[in-house]
Amino acid sequence: MIKRLLENTIKESLSKYPIVGLIGCRQVGKTTLAKAILEESKNAIYLDLELPSDVMKLQDPELYLSQFSDRLVIIDEIQRMPELFPVLRALVDKDRSSKRFLILGSASPDLIKKSSETLAGRIIYHELNPLNL
Repeated sequence: MIKRLLENTIKESLSKYPIVGLIGCRQVGKTTLAKAILEESKNAIYLDLELPSDVMKLQDPELYLSQFSDRLVIIDEIQRMPELFPVLRALVDKDRSSKRFLILGSASPDLIKKSSETLAGRIIYHELNPLNL
């Protein structure tokens, strides 16, 4: 039930914002939630920046990501490539449609600061906190 509520919240944000950030500490379910959205989305792309093959796809991030302007692109572990934030800003500014990018990352103050400055007005954040008994 909580998972479905979170999915709906993310989907609602994706319908209003070009970039949605899902942040939180490790092992709280960010990837699980993103993969549930991926399964329901037709034509979504998922990149895991812990995989060298996905990092290689982003050697020219503008070229690679611009070919998916009509699809949701999910980028997991975005904190590994903070240089993507200006590219995302530029791509969103070219096409301001919603449901462009879902980015996932650790809730480090550095990540939030870098992306907030670069993506101001283009992103909404949702923080996923660990469950406490």
